[in-house]
Amino acid sequence: MSRLQKQYKEEVRAALQEKFGYANHMLIPSLKKIIISMGLAEATKDKNALQDCLKELTILSGQRPVFTRTKKAIANFKSRKDQVIGLKVTLRRTRMFDFLDRFCNIVSPRIRDFRGFSIKGDGRGSYSLGLTDQQVFPEINLDEVKRTQGMNITFVTTAKTDEECVELLRMLGFPFKIGK
Repeated sequence: MSRLQKQYKEEVRAALQEKFGYANHMLIPSLKKIIISMGLAEATKDKNALQDCLKELTILSGQRPVFTRTKKAIANFKSRKDQVIGLKVTLRRTRMFDFLDRFCNIVSPRIRDFRGFSIKGDGRGSYSLGLTDQQVFPEINLDEVKRTQGMNITFVTTAKTDEECVELLRMLGFPFKIGK
């Protein structure tokens, strides 16, 4: 069991139940999964870009990503059916808590001009954010990076509202903006 998972079970669950007054302990929000995805627009032109991003996403997540493909051909986007346009990986359980711990304590402070993430969620109890550069992750060797690649990270929780989701993530150490 990871350090953050132990903290969730021992401290965070009790604090959330006390703050929101849940009658049943099954109503207490928990983190279900973390989804990391990369859109690869230039992969259609450069086949090495796909392999580089696949290697980097494998290193930073700890498991092999899946390819996302187009469902149908669209001429305006110059895409064909079943063409690879991105990568995604879903983290659960111990890997999820380990990634969240590394992201909050190591990666977030390395982001340039970082003042905290916005509190706005999706309205349904999940939280998504985008990074413009994969080089903030210490696992990636900077000498091997040929191009900067952004990524989207989604934290899916069982919370019903954004307030519950933000409070859960804040108690787990997520760096939100202070104030508004």
